[in-house]
Amino acid sequence: MTNYNSDLLRLLEERGHLHQITDAAALDALAQKEVVTGYVGFDPTAPSLHIGNLASIMLLKRLQQAGHRPIVIMGGGTAKVGDPSGKDETRQMLTEERLASNIASIKGCFERILRFDDSESGALLINNDDWLSKLSYIELLRDVGPHFTINRMLTFDSVKTRLDREQPLTFIEFNYMIMQAYDYLVLNRDYGCRLQLGGSDQWGNIVNGIELTRRIDGKEVYGFTAPLITRADGAKMGKSVDGAIWLNEDQLPAYDFWQYWRNTDDRDVGKFLRLFTDLPMEQIADLEALEGSAINDAKVILANEVTKMVRGEDAARSAETTAATTFAGGGSGEDLPTLAVGSEGMRIGAVLTAIGFTASNGEAKRKLAEGAVKLDGESVNDPGFLVTVTEGADKKLSLGKKKHGVITL
Repeated sequence: MTNYNSDLLRLLEERGHLHQITDAAALDALAQKEVVTGYVGFDPTAPSLHIGNLASIMLLKRLQQAGHRPIVIMGGGTAKVGDPSGKDETRQMLTEERLASNIASIKGCFERILRFDDSESGALLINNDDWLSKLSYIELLRDVGPHFTINRMLTFDSVKTRLDREQPLTFIEFNYMIMQAYDYLVLNRDYGCRLQLGGSDQWGNIVNGIELTRRIDGKEVYGFTAPLITRADGAKMGKSVDGAIWLNEDQLPAYDFWQYWRNTDDRDVGKFLRLFTDLPMEQIADLEALEGSAINDAKVILANEVTKMVRGEDAARSAETTAATTFAGGGSGEDLPTLAVGSEGMRIGAVLTAIGFTASNGEAKRKLAEGAVKLDGESVNDPGFLVTVTEGADKKLSLGKKKHGVITL
């Protein structure tokens, strides 16, 4: 641990958020003497962010907890171009209407996690389309272009990786780093922003903004990156076997969100409690020291704390109750997915696909053959098995240990 003097850098480091800082000593000194305004950018390419983005949202939360001002940048302008970082192919172009819809859908998540008010540390949410779409192409080339060399741009991982793999990198994507650097210049001019934060894959983009701001306006600004979060099994944070773990309820039910955290690998419990909760460090140390089945108590606390922060206290309480009745009491739980079948019934293979447990009837057959399917606790192997339900006698369907649902009439 480095001996930082500011609450900001001490908090970020002890919670596991620190990867790189452009000038740690200067930022540490700045954070001691004044309120620092810092930002993170999020491109609204979907109606919801996922838990891979949660690490960056937590950077803004920590900034605010240390008494500083966070800015959420919605990339309504940059999303029209697409960040090539970590991508193997060109992003699909989104319409103005879709981007506006996505931004409206995403905003609520930030409002639950950050404090938006008129205080000096109150968060702001700003769309970079407000200035990027007003730029003329000639103006951008003349004022910003001279500060970027093709030689250097070709060395950035986001560009180099695509070229090394002989995958196409369009000219419009090549401009992304210029646009993001320009964001920092504008935010420094208009909001006194002195800090950009992001994942370690954004280091090159952040450095570009710092250099552009210094060259054009002679202002010193800073960059901070967090490590990209991976699970103990090596998988990238934010994905499960069933796809992205979305932050919004519309994209993923609260029970499934809660269950993802409840199923955390034992080795990740302490790390995730530090990164994604506000529990005291002493309590986290006690929880991660639990052994055997007792570690499951820490996982429930993790699931409750993260779900409460992202979805609200009612969602966390309901999801925990559903889990308890499903796994302990043999009940069904009100948050479980439900499928209604007619009085004539439905074949088990079709049921598995209709309720969303399998992507196709072919996959359903494979799961049945593997013995992974149970109906009211009894194994079912025959894909032609007819599931029938009578009034008031719902049946519980399970696929493996983690997927449970209710079949009703």
